[in-house]
Amino acid sequence: MNNGNKAFWNKWASRYDRTMSGSRNTYDFIIREIKKTLSRDMTVLELACGTGLISERIAGSVKLLEATDFSEDMIRKAKEKTHSSRLHFSVQDATNLPYASETFDAVIISNALHIMPSPDKALSEISRVLKPNGILIAPTFTMADSFLGRMQMRIMEISGFKVFHKWSTDEYLKYLNANGFT
Repeated sequence: MNNGNKAFWNKWASRYDRTMSGSRNTYDFIIREIKKTLSRDMTVLELACGTGLISERIAGSVKLLEATDFSEDMIRKAKEKTHSSRLHFSVQDATNLPYASETFDAVIISNALHIMPSPDKALSEISRVLKPNGILIAPTFTMADSFLGRMQMRIMEISGFKVFHKWSTDEYLKYLNANGFT
């Protein structure tokens, strides 16, 4: 994982929820779609969970949710919230997971692959920890599709946020497919 972005996320952890409140409708949509795929008998891993915006809202839909982020400060903020006993937070690197192979029924990584320098390493780890026929749920912002999106990316980069991959929707789907996911 790139530690340059780690400093950014540690710095933003205290104001992340407030900042993301402008994307509330987007997150509501993502969470509704995720919940359609999950069931109460599933063990789920969430990577790059941040402050738990998604985690806290889906934990009641699964048997166990292991929610991780590589930013200690993001995890600290996530743990401050009230949440389900089915939800466990920990600091982990998505490119080097400590879990046994074929552990999880589903892995969620939302809005993170584009900000990883080597997302193929994360996808390889995801593939390893997923059970056979496991499900990858990987929504992400594909801002390269529009002028406004490209401008938003540029503003984020000026603020210190590094975007390593600027996929269009089609490019993102091809990338996931090239890494073994359908």
